Amino acid sequence: MSLKSLDIFLYISFFFNLFVLTNPIGMIPIFISMTNNQDSLERNRTNYNVVLTVFFILFFSLLFGSNILHIFGISMHSFRIAGGILIIGIANSMINGKFCINKNKLKKNKKLNKKYKNTSIVPLAIPLIAGPGVISSTIIWSTKNNNIINLIICTFIIFLFSFTCWILFKLSKFFIKVFGENGINIITQIMGLLLMSIGIEFLINEIKFFILK
Repeated sequence: MSLKSLDIFLYISFFFNLFVLTNPIGMIPIFISMTNNQDSLERNRTNYNVVLTVFFILFFSLLFGSNILHIFGISMHSFRIAGGILIIGIANSMINGKFCINKNKLKKNKKLNKKYKNTSIVPLAIPLIAGPGVISSTIIWSTKNNNIINLIICTFIIFLFSFTCWILFKLSKFFIKVFGENGINIITQIMGLLLMSIGIEFLINEIKFFILK
């Protein structure tokens, strides 16, 4: 692949896919709830650790995900079908309002609230952001153009996505004031609809492959 033959829309689509699949805007109320007992310095440190963890998980999936599938004898076509079904399931949860943990639930349940405050990186970075859906999607994207230029550009896209998450969490209280929890829930549902379209597209492409082969 030469630089002239790069399909810029392919990589824009990859970024859009990561953003919609993880829905960092919908994670803002959760991030605020889990860092509510932290000062600005601690909150910034948590934000940094979260996005750094997400970056390395997706980077690892990009580089070694297809090799892991090969070790377990899983074909890429089967994995794409499983990934499409998983993405549709996540999208359905987003549309039905079940994807994000309710902030009021955290406040009422002291045990749950304490758990999330003490383990903010684990539930937020893994699996709420870098969950099975986005990991499987990253592996699928890594196999579309398996060459060094594609890996470099996809790595940059993952970095750009992680940086975007950092900015959103940095401005989390601002977004809550502007949109409110109801506004963020509406955005989450819209993203869920778009995400379901991506999952269906995965399934349609693989069904076409099995029919036409």
